[in-house]
Amino acid sequence: MTSYATSTARADMGELRRLRSLLPPELQSWVTVEAATDVTPPLITSEELGKDQVEIQIDLAKWENFALDQRNLLFWHQVGHVQNDTIPRDGWEMAALAIGLGGAIGELWVQDGLLLMLALALCSFSGWRLYKRNNPIKAVEEAVDADERAIAIATRFGYTLPNAYKSLGSALKTLIEQTPKKRKRDQYIKRLDALKKSASKAKEKARGPAGPDARPAY
Repeated sequence: MTSYATSTARADMGELRRLRSLLPPELQSWVTVEAATDVTPPLITSEELGKDQVEIQIDLAKWENFALDQRNLLFWHQVGHVQNDTIPRDGWEMAALAIGLGGAIGELWVQDGLLLMLALALCSFSGWRLYKRNNPIKAVEEAVDADERAIAIATRFGYTLPNAYKSLGSALKTLIEQTPKKRKRDQYIKRLDALKKSASKAKEKARGPAGPDARPAY
């Protein structure tokens, strides 16, 4: 008799294979899809493994709580980040900030003015880079751009434009309901608002200039 763990493992492998089949052909040679292995991973994220290798990681335990169409659009959103080259990267800024702070403290002790100025300059530059990289406004803009990519990819895989918008919109609503952290929840809300505006524009364009104002059914 097949155990529950074996059945779950087979289901997880089947879902990973299904998601790999949803990669656009131009990405299939250098983008992989794997189960997340961290203790408390995000639902879905991407990691650059090398110069020409990206891995999309899925928390399969959380993933199964979403409907199939929601999963597809959330996956294509992450693919959109890959296409837009906006996946998070491990930067040198934290190391530089630590070196700069350590150097500044050391130079205060030995009172070397020139080296102190250099250490403070390193702190300032690395701190500015960290702020720029973690800017919440930029993060929302990049996420909205990735949502637009997800809609476009969905139409390549046979979705109608209304169904693509509805699937991504319902996925964002679910994320809003399930996210306790206010900052992250606000980002999902802003993405949903942008998606509604984009859907309205798409409907107006489809109806033509003389058509009535249309509103997305979210």
